[in-house]
Amino acid sequence: MKKALIIVDVQNDFCENGALAVPEANSIIPYINLLMEENKYEQIVLTQDWHPQNHKSFASNNGKKVGDTIILNGIPQFMWPDHCVQGSFGAEFHKDLNREKVTHIIQKGKNPEFDSYSGFQDNNHFVKTGLSDFLKYHDIELVEIVGLALDYCVKYTCLDAVKEGFITCLHFNGTKAVNLKPESAKNTIYELAKNTVTILG
Repeated sequence: MKKALIIVDVQNDFCENGALAVPEANSIIPYINLLMEENKYEQIVLTQDWHPQNHKSFASNNGKKVGDTIILNGIPQFMWPDHCVQGSFGAEFHKDLNREKVTHIIQKGKNPEFDSYSGFQDNNHFVKTGLSDFLKYHDIELVEIVGLALDYCVKYTCLDAVKEGFITCLHFNGTKAVNLKPESAKNTIYELAKNTVTILG
């Protein structure tokens, strides 16, 4: 069975001292590097938040405060600080992430009108990123997923991987949560397990 590793958004803005830093984010990078070193993957894919400066998910572009929620194109949109702006240092992959074996990069969140947590499609399910087609073209049946953040981009990438027909595994040691609410990480793991995502230690 051919398998792929999907590494979600290990970018400077989500790591230590970033604009939207995930607690303990840097601690997962050695684990991810070890996965790539010790396992045979047919494909290793990075996803990358790649927002234009005028992205509507930014509180600054809506006259709102970080943490507010608005309705954007018919669905609730959490207001984030400016992050992962195209061409910025914050949007770059963290320097400690070993990219020697990476075969493909998927950029998401490029349309200012739609956010895109999942590596597969935007939050409105209007436009796909091409990740599913890429994996299926290479006869991938199983995907293992790591990265940032567990309760947002990793969660929705896992759920969409299942919907796209892939056997889906999450490496618990390869992800960290934003935890805007204290139970967020635990609830995410429960939801993923309920949706046939296998949780690996």
